[in-house]
Amino acid sequence: MFYGLDAGVWVMDSGGRILVVNPRGAEIVRMPPERFIGADAHDLLHREADGSQQPRSRCPLLAAMAEGLPTRTQGAWFRRGDGSLLRVGWLLAPYLVGGEQAGAVVTFFDLSAQEEEARRRDAHLAALRKRAERLSLVSEVTTVLTSTLDVREALRRLVRLVAPRLADWAVVDLLGEQEEVLRVAVVHHENGRHVNVTELEGRLPDQLSWDSRSPLQRVLRGAPSLIAGPEDYAGVPDSAIQRVQGDLFRFTGIHSAVMAPLRGGRGVLGALTLGRADQEQPFDREDLELIDDIARRAGLAVDNAQLYDRQRRVSETMQLHLLTPLPRVEGLEMAARYLPAPQGSQVGGDWYDAFVMPDGATTLVIGDVIGHDLQAAASMSQVRNMLRAFVWDQREVPSLIIDRLDSALVHISDVPMATLVLCRLEGGGGEPWVVRWSNAGHPPPLVIEPDGEARFLWEGHGMLLGTEASPPRVDSAVTLGPDTTFVLYTDGLVEAPGQSLDTGLERLRQRAAGLVGRPLGEFCDRLLVEVAPEESADDIALLVVRVP
Repeated sequence: MFYGLDAGVWVMDSGGRILVVNPRGAEIVRMPPERFIGADAHDLLHREADGSQQPRSRCPLLAAMAEGLPTRTQGAWFRRGDGSLLRVGWLLAPYLVGGEQAGAVVTFFDLSAQEEEARRRDAHLAALRKRAERLSLVSEVTTVLTSTLDVREALRRLVRLVAPRLADWAVVDLLGEQEEVLRVAVVHHENGRHVNVTELEGRLPDQLSWDSRSPLQRVLRGAPSLIAGPEDYAGVPDSAIQRVQGDLFRFTGIHSAVMAPLRGGRGVLGALTLGRADQEQPFDREDLELIDDIARRAGLAVDNAQLYDRQRRVSETMQLHLLTPLPRVEGLEMAARYLPAPQGSQVGGDWYDAFVMPDGATTLVIGDVIGHDLQAAASMSQVRNMLRAFVWDQREVPSLIIDRLDSALVHISDVPMATLVLCRLEGGGGEPWVVRWSNAGHPPPLVIEPDGEARFLWEGHGMLLGTEASPPRVDSAVTLGPDTTFVLYTDGLVEAPGQSLDTGLERLRQRAAGLVGRPLGEFCDRLLVEVAPEESADDIALLVVRVP
């Protein structure tokens, strides 16, 4: 049994000298059995982790022998016959002869296989943790890039995510419309904080060169992501941009960098450069693949944001043309405001209109086409222009003109449902001002008297436009005395999710009454600030007339 064990065993006397060893023990330590016989076990085998001789005073096996107690230990080091070290665990069992301790039996095990397995397991777990961290980073990048449509803000959030988790320097370059290179972000993570190095930002000299071998310009021309270093800029620069890049590497101390293209639906939009200066480990292929994935997501976000920005500029131009300049009418003060929907495209379906008729009467309109985007703006433009034509041509009471408009919208346009209030304002020259109106499903006008009494004009209310129903519409009229204020508005001013319309109307009535003594421009501005719901998702149009 002693000789057939799959563990090393030796028997030693009370002085620690080996009397016999089994074949497996000699095999484990790579020594012939005769080397063991008579040898001092401590001197022959025991070593420190660095291979040096272990002091006898620190030998756990000699200490166990002295105590005469069974002892087990893990993690001792034995010196093999070839000079290599072996990690072992051992068990010492004293034996008695004539009632006195005569020596001990030592059984030892090779732990190297277990340690190798532990190393493999640790390496596997480390790889899993690293992959989980990188997946988490990609998820965070996706979240921050899709949470805003502002290009600069999206890129600012991006570089603060990747530094210092992937690099301590982050640089973002964008291509302009004339192939100029705009360095929009240079961020360094140092001492636990992000520092914007603004002196390195701005437009790079000259345009993108199609002949340069500079890594950045190759990436901007469509090359795959690549790893670069100072050696790529060691020679004579072949372009102005390459010279700037060489200066960047020298200024930052970057020793390893990844440059990845920001690709969108329209091609390469720019490049993301991550550099390591304070982090000693250079980038590898795994880093390259991860940064390429991040840059691909960033490119799509930049593309979407730029498309949105162009649409917003178009929308703003449309808005300038669609929102009518107010006419000057003797004996009246007029003011108007337009507040776009927070999540819209800066223009929508709400509008106001005011113009003077040939007979001297003033037409006032407030309206709302469903939606607050470019489609709603286009529909609103159709409604406004058709209504203007009917008002100018027919010169009828408001209710009949709204009937004509309703019929035309249903049959010759694709405009969805809409609401409006059409008013005809007459007077002046010593005569009282009278406003006659008809309401097509719109929130009621508000009249505020000089003493602060405010009331809604619910009269003249009828069906909204676009339903194909044809109930009779009615007109109503009210006289506006001196210092009376007449307010037309769209529902974005009084409606909010989770709030009743009555609550919004009452808030408008009370605040308008409290502000009626203010100059008309200030009255409008404060009304928007104090009445418009913060959580409103709709645009707001406001048209106010005051008899001075």
